Amino acid sequence: MRALGVDTATGIASVGLVTNDTAVVRQRPMASSHARTLLPLIDEVLVEAGVALAAVDLLAVSIGPGSFTGLRIGLAVVKGLALASGIAVVGVPTLEAYARALGPRPGTVWPVLDARKGEVYAAGYRWRRSALEEIAAPAALSPAALAGLLREPCTLVGDGVDAYAERWSALAGVTGLRLAECPPDGGEVARLGAALLATEGAADLTALEPRYCRRSEAELHRSGIAAAAVSTG
Repeated sequence: MRALGVDTATGIASVGLVTNDTAVVRQRPMASSHARTLLPLIDEVLVEAGVALAAVDLLAVSIGPGSFTGLRIGLAVVKGLALASGIAVVGVPTLEAYARALGPRPGTVWPVLDARKGEVYAAGYRWRRSALEEIAAPAALSPAALAGLLREPCTLVGDGVDAYAERWSALAGVTGLRLAECPPDGGEVARLGAALLATEGAADLTALEPRYCRRSEAELHRSGIAAAAVSTG
């Protein structure tokens, strides 16, 4: 199984190609947009691994929560590659991939991404031997609300650690890993995608969409226009 994983949920894009027990993974900060960097990054990983796109068995893509724009670009690129090549696609939960990338550890693991507007996207996980168990589903919530859910020992990881570093550092028993210390891992997206393919099958491309956990600015704007039209109609 050759699985190519793509993560564009944060300001760092990651692409990984996993073949059995080997992996080639690359990350690249996004100065402006994932759109300009993602395809060259995919090409770079394939060339380094010595694998043609036609020889890839699975395209796994991180589907959120995370950056609205980043997720849309990542999914659009993967869908385009799949339509052109016929390769199967699987959508991978972003926060679960972050938790798995840390590997088994004591206590709980909370991937935390900056959701802007004073909120974070977060989910809670616990390792039971080699199995990862979800203890809190992905949600958008305030840092204060998340702090109230944490029990020591726990590990936080993601750019939400960077955004609210002072809050986390004040909590006993909490270890915070900034994005630069533990960047997105396209290889872990690929591994999780392969596991999901085996248990759930490939995704329907027409139905595969990002999981935002909250509505986008465009959706909120449309809702506001619709509400104003109703109230003045």
